[in-house]
Amino acid sequence: MKKVAFYTLGCKLNFSETSAISRLFEEEGYEKVAFEAQPDIFVINTCSVTENADKKCKQIVKSAKKISPESFVVIIGCFAQLKPQEIAEIKGVDAVLGAAEKFKLLEHLKAFEKNKETIVCASEISNATEFNNAYSKADRTRTFLKVQDGCNYGCAFCTIPLARGKSRSDTIANIIESAQEIAASGVKEVVLTGVNIGDFGIQNGKRRENFLDLVKALDEVEGIERFRISSIEPNLLSNSIIEFVAQSKRFVPHFHIPLQSGSNKILKLMNRRYLRELYVERVAKIKALMPDCCIGVDVITGFPGETHDDFLDTYNFINELEVSYLHVFTYSERDNTQAITMENPVPYPERQERSKMLRVLSEKKKRAFYQSQEGKYAEVLLEGDIKDGMMHGFTANYIKVEYPHDEELVNALLPVHLEATTDQINMKISVVKPEFDFKNEL
Repeated sequence: MKKVAFYTLGCKLNFSETSAISRLFEEEGYEKVAFEAQPDIFVINTCSVTENADKKCKQIVKSAKKISPESFVVIIGCFAQLKPQEIAEIKGVDAVLGAAEKFKLLEHLKAFEKNKETIVCASEISNATEFNNAYSKADRTRTFLKVQDGCNYGCAFCTIPLARGKSRSDTIANIIESAQEIAASGVKEVVLTGVNIGDFGIQNGKRRENFLDLVKALDEVEGIERFRISSIEPNLLSNSIIEFVAQSKRFVPHFHIPLQSGSNKILKLMNRRYLRELYVERVAKIKALMPDCCIGVDVITGFPGETHDDFLDTYNFINELEVSYLHVFTYSERDNTQAITMENPVPYPERQERSKMLRVLSEKKKRAFYQSQEGKYAEVLLEGDIKDGMMHGFTANYIKVEYPHDEELVNALLPVHLEATTDQINMKISVVKPEFDFKNEL
């Protein structure tokens, strides 16, 4: 029995796909092992959102060959689709598979026999038309369920359409079946993931269904306690979706909504499909219906043409918004994107300084949000990670809590009182006694 290990870089979508591919190996009799367990085969699922992700891929290959020098190393994922020949030249790489080939890895490589030349199976991205069902399993307390892939948007900074192809989705019926399988495994929280999940519903090039109907159908799945929506574009997060989540049985009050810039001038240069005024409306709508809702924000600093005043527009705009945390990305040039040809690039040290300012703002926003929740009651889903004798978990509205480790509480929903925000911006809690009327306090 050959041993295979997996390493995933990047987003929740990549985690779901790695898990699905690992199950294909196990079905064929391979033994899935830890990365450090000297496997015969390494499968590295790559990201290419930033230049650092590309560098990380090379570092992981180097680590793999140190652990198991005679191993067969396969690279899949976004970087593999964008730069297959470049990856093929990395010392230690035996095979590179593109977007249309990665789920047929076992067919393409069969016995995993080494060749003198690196095997490259990466066709044009136009061939990536099939939707491959995927969800993570036995990797984490929560499961990432893939509902959509690819993107039809043309944001000036983004390589994802080049790496994953056009927007396409599973059917609601298939997704419900997957959710039921997940529920049967005992998982209590499912995170819906994709490239552009608000664009859900395109099958074979035509729109057949929509995201709101998917959300409504999932809300009826027994056995899943929580559904969490991952990143969704502001122009696709309709009032109807917000209103449904606000009164749903299982969808939690947590949205992650990409902004990218608070300057309308920069949003237009980026080819974003909204202006900042729409973003304000979305946040206001959410907070009106769900005052305790957690709202995460993606923002890019240093986009070509972003002046100091443009950056201050973004900083001040976010500072005034009732949002909970930021994911800050420092703009990096990506081949074959529109932005790489744009004038007035921002010097890299200035990009870094702007990113630093926004990360400080994120900490301020996060601490303020946590402090606004002190004294309230919540249910926490506890996870198996242990650090300094403490286990961690999240409330429905994404407050991270810490609690003394108790193995019996892993994957348990625990009613708690939120007491105090720590210096590390976690929440100290006390457990609510069984006789306490917990539900009446929510």
